[in-house]
Amino acid sequence: MVTDRTAPVGVLLMAYGTPAAPADVEAYYTHVRRGRPPTEEQLADLRRRYEAIGGTSPLLARTREQAAGLQAALGDGYHVELGMKHAPPFIEDGVAALVAAGMTRIVGLVLAPHYSALSVGEYATRAEAAAAGAGAALTMVRSWHLAPGYLDLLAGFVRAELAGLSAEPVEVVFTAHSLPTRILALGDPYPDQLAETARAVAGRAGVGRWSVGWQSAGRTPEPWIGPDVLTVLPALVEAGAAGVVVCAAGFVSDHLEVLYDLDIEARAAADRLGLAFTRTPSLNAQPEFCATLAEVVRGVDVGRDA
Repeated sequence: MVTDRTAPVGVLLMAYGTPAAPADVEAYYTHVRRGRPPTEEQLADLRRRYEAIGGTSPLLARTREQAAGLQAALGDGYHVELGMKHAPPFIEDGVAALVAAGMTRIVGLVLAPHYSALSVGEYATRAEAAAAGAGAALTMVRSWHLAPGYLDLLAGFVRAELAGLSAEPVEVVFTAHSLPTRILALGDPYPDQLAETARAVAGRAGVGRWSVGWQSAGRTPEPWIGPDVLTVLPALVEAGAAGVVVCAAGFVSDHLEVLYDLDIEARAAADRLGLAFTRTPSLNAQPEFCATLAEVVRGVDVGRDA
């Protein structure tokens, strides 16, 4: 495909998606389950967790703010649209909006720093199919887990949380969303990329005591990558830690996996253990983060995968 490299560039900013209102929870959960409706017990459990954080997740609002921030950071010559994996506007809707706006060159960027075939890879497959069907050229950013601005922001957050925690010694635990262990046999880079992020942030923050944990594993029969953060916490106490700073490096927005799984579930577990607990803030739409995403987008040679 021949493209005009002087034409404006479309940016498809992708995220997982979330129910926009309580009434949308069942449709959302069914989509996550690839068309299989959840059981009444599964649906009740998900609704309970949403109710615990106020009824709905702020993810959609935060993602819209991130899109607006990215558009402002990129400026003229770029056009940003949202595309969600499991809720409107879907990935295909975002591509259609870009094409309708006259974009023939598109950069696909997922709001997840680390690549896995089961996460970013699935976004890419859908985005590429939609773009090809619309006659547009799409170039995917496969990962941005070592983007300097991202690492610097996390390091600053870690230093601030350590300074505010009076307990000693303290361990920093870097987390991301767990995935099924079957990715390991495929040589998936996801676990290694999280470890690379953790090592780079710890180095920038001057942290000597740190580890990697996983969280928010799916409720499925198959095994998921561990150790889970809820398993890590008692192990830290056994190893003599008095406090923990959780840096959810795999997440860039406040949403259920942060506001419930960490702020409620993990914090309660730490309290029961007598372990001082805090976590780093989410990146959300902080201007420095949006500027980092803009640098990632500008660094893409449109027409070739990043």
